[in-house]
Amino acid sequence: MINPVIGIISTVIGGIGLFLLGMILMTDGLKALAGDALRSVLARFTRNRFSAIAAGASVTAIVQSSSATTLATIGFVSAGLLTFQNSVGVVIGANLGTTSTGWLVSLLGLKLSLGKIMLPIIGVGALAKLIGKGRIAQAGMALAGFGVIFVGIDVLQSGMKELSAVFNPADFPQATLGGRALLVLIGAGMTVVMQSSSAAVATTLAALAGGTIDVNQAAALVIGQNVGTTVTAGIASIGASPAAKRTAMVHVVFNVVTGAVAFVILPWFTAGVAEVAEDGLGGDHALTIAAFHTAFNLLGACMFVPLLPQFARLIERVVKIKGPRLTRDLDASLLNVPSLAIEAVRRTLKIGGSELFDYLADHLRGDRKPVGDELVEELDVALDETRRFLAKVPPPDRQGYEFHRQISTLHAIDHLERLVAESREKGRLRLARKDDHLRGTCNDLANLLELLATQLREPLIEPDVERAQAFSQRLADERRTARPAILEATAARTIDPDTALAELAAQRWLDRVAYHIWRSSHHLREMTRKELAAQAHNSADAGLSVPPPESPPEA
Repeated sequence: MINPVIGIISTVIGGIGLFLLGMILMTDGLKALAGDALRSVLARFTRNRFSAIAAGASVTAIVQSSSATTLATIGFVSAGLLTFQNSVGVVIGANLGTTSTGWLVSLLGLKLSLGKIMLPIIGVGALAKLIGKGRIAQAGMALAGFGVIFVGIDVLQSGMKELSAVFNPADFPQATLGGRALLVLIGAGMTVVMQSSSAAVATTLAALAGGTIDVNQAAALVIGQNVGTTVTAGIASIGASPAAKRTAMVHVVFNVVTGAVAFVILPWFTAGVAEVAEDGLGGDHALTIAAFHTAFNLLGACMFVPLLPQFARLIERVVKIKGPRLTRDLDASLLNVPSLAIEAVRRTLKIGGSELFDYLADHLRGDRKPVGDELVEELDVALDETRRFLAKVPPPDRQGYEFHRQISTLHAIDHLERLVAESREKGRLRLARKDDHLRGTCNDLANLLELLATQLREPLIEPDVERAQAFSQRLADERRTARPAILEATAARTIDPDTALAELAAQRWLDRVAYHIWRSSHHLREMTRKELAAQAHNSADAGLSVPPPESPPEA
């Protein structure tokens, strides 16, 4: 016969397992459903510290996983979509968002006991996952996971009620300083073992509802469970990229400092939260702990928000990013997420392109910088490394959005490489500068290059492709018109043959430069799915949504 205690422990472990399984299924389903929306929200709504915190909290509350938000944030920082300073706000927001699990468990799981009601929903979700495809299958998985969470809570609550007959709160460490410290350590250990602070908090709430522990003990456990997530983050950052290490350090520092402050003021803080909960939550102990969990994370956010820029700079000084300046965004860990890897490549190309455009603008005006030639060589190496990195990205679906985006990115690399080659043609450049007819064109092209360089440096601003296209087509028309006139003047001995040939060479050079500036800017512009799909059908230059007026000018 099975020992009753072993049976109770088995029930508790089974309940935890069902809860974890439900969280995994729901989180994976929601992440798959979110798709580009997760990227879009974090990239667009993190322009200041407050919106970054709100975005982190909202996304985490929706997908029910602070790990998913944190990993996405690391990827976006590595890809250059998100500044590290704004990513700090997202991580803090993720810690706030993860407290929503406590409210979910205490309001629906423990209060309403939805386990049996959820059984048909689990069946419907599983059927949708098995039969359906695409978004229907993803929604089915999320729905089934949502149902399994509440079945797990029911099993966990049942086990905890039975456990309360064997243990009572007096058997656990009491609310002394040493007792609270021991409970914090136990809570941290629970998170490390379960690999989920949500599961650890759910277990605590079930134990509280079952009478196995009291409110003060539950509060100390929750502090430990909150701090326990830093162990997982710290282990995950070993050997990781600098962006991952920085984000992990933010996570660790925020949780440890917040937990330490909550521990010091625990008796008064718990009493204050309990008093508020008594009036607003009807004295429900589980809701009190859910409120406490949110309150001390909110307190931590209030402590860090005023000092967010200084905190970010401190982390940046502690964890420095090494490697070549132009290609440091090409983090090998991003290869596991092809869309982010391509984003990192595009960001690298935009940075390199902006520097190349500035370099050409200075030389077209005759402003020669001492570092100019070194920059060209650096860009040449960076573009070669970028091409090799892109070759390692797993091949996407040939009919999908990312496939066309990858084609467009390859075109951008090709045009930038040609521009680097053209920038070495110092003789042609000097000819263009000396020619009275072309000096104005050189200055106009320099102005266009400065504008495009500024736009490429700004993540939320698209390059003025229409202006670049119009300028390139104007030069192509001028070259075609001027060539017969120059040759006629040469035959009439109005200009000597050497001057004529030099002017034609300079015109062709300017035409080629303007063309590659237009095409590289075009391919670095963020296009919609519809525009990218349309590119695949363009025979003139696969990957272009607007075909060039003619083939690239001859050298």
